Amino acid sequence: MKSLSTEKKAIAEEIQSRQKRFWEISDSIWGYAELGHEEFKSSALLADTLEEAGFSVKRGVAGMPTAFTAVWKNGAGKPVIGFLAEYDALPMLSQKPGTPEQDPIVNGAPGHGCGHNTMGAMQALTVVSLKAIMERHGISGTLKYYGSPAEEMLVSRPYMIRAGLFKGVDVVLDCHSHDKFSVRHGMEGLGMYSFTVSFRGKTSHSGASPWEGRSATDAVELLHAATERIREHLPTTQRTHWVTLEGGEAPNVVPDYARTWYFIRDLDDNLEPHFKWVLDCAKGAALMTQTTYEVKVLAAVHQRYGNRALSELMHENIKAAGKPKYTKEEIGFAQALQKHAGLKGNGMNYEIALQSADNTPLHGGSSDVGDVTLVAPTATLRFPTRVPGCHSHHWATTASSVTSMARKGITAGAKAAAFTACDLLTRPDELKKIRKEFAGLIKERPYRSFLPEGAEPPLGWNAALMEKYRAQLESWKG
Repeated sequence: MKSLSTEKKAIAEEIQSRQKRFWEISDSIWGYAELGHEEFKSSALLADTLEEAGFSVKRGVAGMPTAFTAVWKNGAGKPVIGFLAEYDALPMLSQKPGTPEQDPIVNGAPGHGCGHNTMGAMQALTVVSLKAIMERHGISGTLKYYGSPAEEMLVSRPYMIRAGLFKGVDVVLDCHSHDKFSVRHGMEGLGMYSFTVSFRGKTSHSGASPWEGRSATDAVELLHAATERIREHLPTTQRTHWVTLEGGEAPNVVPDYARTWYFIRDLDDNLEPHFKWVLDCAKGAALMTQTTYEVKVLAAVHQRYGNRALSELMHENIKAAGKPKYTKEEIGFAQALQKHAGLKGNGMNYEIALQSADNTPLHGGSSDVGDVTLVAPTATLRFPTRVPGCHSHHWATTASSVTSMARKGITAGAKAAAFTACDLLTRPDELKKIRKEFAGLIKERPYRSFLPEGAEPPLGWNAALMEKYRAQLESWKG
């Protein structure tokens, strides 16, 4: 077997030789702009590509039609390294490619405003290139790619864990599109419950006989009011937000059905009491309006607990991969986008960083990767596919995610991920250190899913919205 530095050089060359195809895959997924659980073309493209490369693919895993795993084993098959991949888009973030000003392809249509198109492609480039080097150099191990749908709904990973898909995995390499090249360890973000509350009442004429009716909309409004009242008495780490999905059709009919969708977030230790208090508010709203109510949990996730030893190893490999070099034209586009979107940043200047969540402000977002961090040691590679300053869930990130800079970021990210995996495959002492740290974490925080018994993935949630826009997006020629 050649030396490690020689192997990493071979990995880099392999990635360079394969990168163009995976850039095209990223661009195709960007064009599909498929919402959560509607990623039929995106998941098929990735699954088919990995199957053609010699991976054993299982589609429709964990009860989700657009979820899949792709596994390849060499030699004794140990260690087992997991690679998390995403490919869902976001509502309302359509944007024409190559345009630094806000200009949607279709008004109101989905777009890749979190860069997930680059993530599925980057991880696929990583594992396909690694497979070639492992075969060439006789390196034992198993590569397991997780095609994870509906991340923006925080759905897939807890259900994958429940289905046993992470059993036997030694370590997990996660990734995310970013405007830096970095990794962060420690407790990060917030746990979250996503759930709907539906109320049913009784219709009546709002003017002639309102006493005969029981307003479901009143119940939703009272639930919202009650939630506002309890905010003062919840820890300052909490985040609570909602949107009313349904609530009547005409003022002269007492609405007999209304539904609201909640996200509640907090530290793991506070989350369940917070959730139960909101459920009490729902019960009270139903009692006050003489309606009935139903709660449906869509997703429930933990905070993230990034493994420090793995993050430090990944950081060394980020430095080894290095920042891409950018042309004057690319820097000019970045500056134009920053100007039109009102972003902080100057061209393509960004940092390579190893960060501790303990030393950074609390991030109020959530991710279903949190559950994975409690079943296997995990680190998240943040790789540079965005113009610096671009925020998640913003049209400017949609614009960034289909540029030549994003393509260069895919290649750089694949090198960093593959270099890290190479170390895990060939340096058992590193893996031992990582696993020892993880053992301490799960002794303190043994994994228990927040999902209630009987919860199922919310399939079809975005079907109507995707049907509305799919044909228009597909017909756009640019």
